[in-house]
Amino acid sequence: MAELLSDDEIEEQAPDEWHREDDEIVRSYGFDDYLAGVDFASEVGKIAEEEFHHPEIRIEYEEVEVRFTSHEEGGITDADVEMAELVDGAYDGD
Repeated sequence: MAELLSDDEIEEQAPDEWHREDDEIVRSYGFDDYLAGVDFASEVGKIAEEEFHHPEIRIEYEEVEVRFTSHEEGGITDADVEMAELVDGAYDGD
């Protein structure tokens, strides 16, 4: 079982553009059109399956929001930060 990160650790370790909302780290990604966002969400899904750590994903017209938390631990862990980094690596938008 992973250990929860402290507030300071979350602030220091979370990638740029990610912010904390309660027990989740969150980022929104911008796209020129809906299908580009859908394609990105699909890539996020593939990463999540490979790592067996699944986010909440919300797809809007020109934006995809991704949220990570470690449900079993009840908050944010290193696994969430690592997933945020992997998802950032898959983003080639603005």
